Amino acid sequence: MSSSEQKRPLALVTGASSGIGWELAQVLAANRYDLVLVARREERLKQLAEMLAQKHGATTQVLAIDLARPGAAAQIKAELTAREAEIDVLVNNAGFSHHGPVTQVPVERLHAIVQVNIVALMELTRMIAPCMMARGHGRILNVSSVVGFTPTPFATVYAATKAFVTSFSEALAEELVGTGVTVTTLCPGTTKTEFAEAAGMTKTIAFRSGAMSAKEVAEIGYTGMMRGERVVIAGRMNWWMVFGVRFAPRKLVARIAKKIMAPTN
Repeated sequence: MSSSEQKRPLALVTGASSGIGWELAQVLAANRYDLVLVARREERLKQLAEMLAQKHGATTQVLAIDLARPGAAAQIKAELTAREAEIDVLVNNAGFSHHGPVTQVPVERLHAIVQVNIVALMELTRMIAPCMMARGHGRILNVSSVVGFTPTPFATVYAATKAFVTSFSEALAEELVGTGVTVTTLCPGTTKTEFAEAAGMTKTIAFRSGAMSAKEVAEIGYTGMMRGERVVIAGRMNWWMVFGVRFAPRKLVARIAKKIMAPTN
């Protein structure tokens, strides 16, 4: 087989139907990866798949699966096994939030946030990482957030799930030293995606004060992953914010976060 005919590596991206996931899929395809795209919205995934094929010659598989449903990760793994698909890069990007006092958020929504942001990510990583280890190579990119470093009122559960993602990913990265598998945590700040609108955050100070583009965040995340970095904070201002909160009193950090995330009329 000539070098031009060699099999392209395969990347799986969750939450690929919009935002950072959509852009990460494009960055991966531009770097000669084939894709497995996972999200609820099948039509959006098909649209992205067609674009990736036309622009980059990528072969793309679409899995329209709702990660908020228990057992979603097992369903994805079963599909991969049936298709004999070996994942070289796993991107756990899917996630969503709530906005407002946690005591007023429907319990069902809180369960769904935990299911998508924590359980599906953890299970998918657990199911795919051993296959990477057996082959002696692989990269995992888990998308967290800068709010994972801060107690964040009005996004209470979301921020807590991202704290889990960051801690889980950093610990796993250390566990996998010497296996050929790297784990990178991408921590964006406010980003121009559908996320804020879906969570009802568009009028908060956090999203009125400027946001990075999803494309820029995706490129930063991809570069950090390929370098094998453990934690990648997107944007200089976000880096300084994370650095600062490590030394500030936690009560003060929570109070500032509360003002930034306060609901507006």
